[in-house]
Amino acid sequence: MKISSRFSLGLLVGVLAAAPLITLATAAGASSQTPYQTGAANSGTPNSSMVVKNSSGAVTSYGNGAITYTVPSPALATLGQSLYLENCASCHGVNANGVPADGTSGAFPNLVGLGSATIDFWIESGRMPAANPRSVQADRRTPRLTHDQAVAIAAWINSLDPSYPAIPTPHLAGANVADGAALFALNCAACHTIEGDGDALAQGTYAPSLRNIPAFQVVEAIRTGPGNMPRFTGNLSDYQVRDIVAYVTEYLQHPRNPGGLGLGGLGPVAEGFVGLLIGVGLLALIGYWVGERQ
Repeated sequence: MKISSRFSLGLLVGVLAAAPLITLATAAGASSQTPYQTGAANSGTPNSSMVVKNSSGAVTSYGNGAITYTVPSPALATLGQSLYLENCASCHGVNANGVPADGTSGAFPNLVGLGSATIDFWIESGRMPAANPRSVQADRRTPRLTHDQAVAIAAWINSLDPSYPAIPTPHLAGANVADGAALFALNCAACHTIEGDGDALAQGTYAPSLRNIPAFQVVEAIRTGPGNMPRFTGNLSDYQVRDIVAYVTEYLQHPRNPGGLGLGGLGPVAEGFVGLLIGVGLLALIGYWVGERQ
């Protein structure tokens, strides 16, 4: 009886210890089949409340009341290929696989299999085509291509290996800005700062400022994880992402400052400096004036 009990206890401990490994192995196998995707509903992939397909069964749009994702029309692929060859192929290669002519495999990012939201973000934020392909981090600039041209290029790359997320359109009317503030503080402020002004990271990289960024690009960044930014998929629902976007675009980009001047949102350092400069300086001048009168 004692041997049987010990064996049963040892078997139970072994199963409990192996369970996390089995879970991780299962997750790794799933991710290798559908990279960067998630099984969580309403989280940027077409397992959403609303999925629209064409006559061929291909997904054309999906989403819910928070965010609608639209797949670029295949009819734009021909134009997109021409624009791609003119603006992108010198680095990413004519096949968008990251291998330029007479180049080395892996020299530049492989674009095949990336969702159209990824392509659209890099082009519409002006980071691509790159001003300096050798720079550590691409800076946000005025885009060289129009929105329609960016969507056309995304359509062609998506035709090579259809993937997600598609290009988002957030619906901010029903967003909860208070929840967005809490989610931003938990997930974003560590890098972008609580005021959204951005900050330095490591190895010459930085988290960019969130000022003057359109709402749809905020969604694209959250869902695709550009550069050093992590990709938020199954851990944030579309409704949570919408709340974050509402907080960024309504509060951070347009602060109300009910207490008076915002002073650039730089916090107590700037406020203390202004207090010393004006408050103490004014008192010193008054004291000097009183002393002169006596």
